Amino acid sequence: MPHLNLKHLRYFWAVATHGSIARASEILHLTPQTISGQLRELEDQIGAKLFAKSGRSLALTDTGRLVFSYADDIFRLGDELEDVLAGRTPTGGLRLNVGIAMVVPKLLTHRVLSPVLTMPEPVRLVCVERPLVDLLADLSVHKLDLVLADSPLSPALNIRAYNHPLGESETTFFAAQARADALADGFPGSLDGAPMLMPGSGSAFGRALELWFERNQIRPRVVAEIEDRALMKTFGEAGAGVFTAPRSVEADVLAKYRVGVVGHAPDLRERLYAITAERRIEHPAVSWITEAAREGRFS
Repeated sequence: MPHLNLKHLRYFWAVATHGSIARASEILHLTPQTISGQLRELEDQIGAKLFAKSGRSLALTDTGRLVFSYADDIFRLGDELEDVLAGRTPTGGLRLNVGIAMVVPKLLTHRVLSPVLTMPEPVRLVCVERPLVDLLADLSVHKLDLVLADSPLSPALNIRAYNHPLGESETTFFAAQARADALADGFPGSLDGAPMLMPGSGSAFGRALELWFERNQIRPRVVAEIEDRALMKTFGEAGAGVFTAPRSVEADVLAKYRVGVVGHAPDLRERLYAITAERRIEHPAVSWITEAAREGRFS
């Protein structure tokens, strides 16, 4: 297949972004007929339809969604490059692109990142949540400035990146209030046979929790494994089982969810790491985050 025509791709991207050929024609100052013709040429070149009729509007086909995801990256990064070369950022200030591993608790993420919004220089915070391996791939090509993870980067991975510990916290076990009251007496032994909501088995904390149960000769009844920790809390609030969170955000959990404390595990620690592509941190917002960590805000 010949090289894609970027002009045709730009027209397609405009139509997909603005939802119609008519609106795209206004933005691009072109006639609808011109844009329609360019789209047909792009579809001929690709060999597949990019849009399908959906009533009076257009809907992306599967191929269209795939092409749009790449086009969106191409033109977004191109616009950012123009800003950087002109000495500007899209917000007139700093931009911080953060990748968040799905297993990192949302309340802890908020506590870590919220200080950058109080920096003297305006910051545009852009957060994406994906599996850690995908985030590290984006970090390696500098699409991200920072990755938050519950474990350090493994030396076995062929990625040039550096770990910055942000802190650690002992663990609190929570459950819906009635269950928490029933299990509080005799904790942690009371967890034996109790319904348990576990983090994803691939997470560092999930493995640590399994070992903690083993050391304490506890066999909970695992009812679900949930990577999204916010979703886990929602299930726990609804009475599905016991769940965990760092003790550093215990007050936040109790304020946000209708749950009670089952008990505390000082010897079960949840850790948080910032992973960057640079050994010496240069980005002011990342420096702000790591400085807050050194002050012990997250322990």
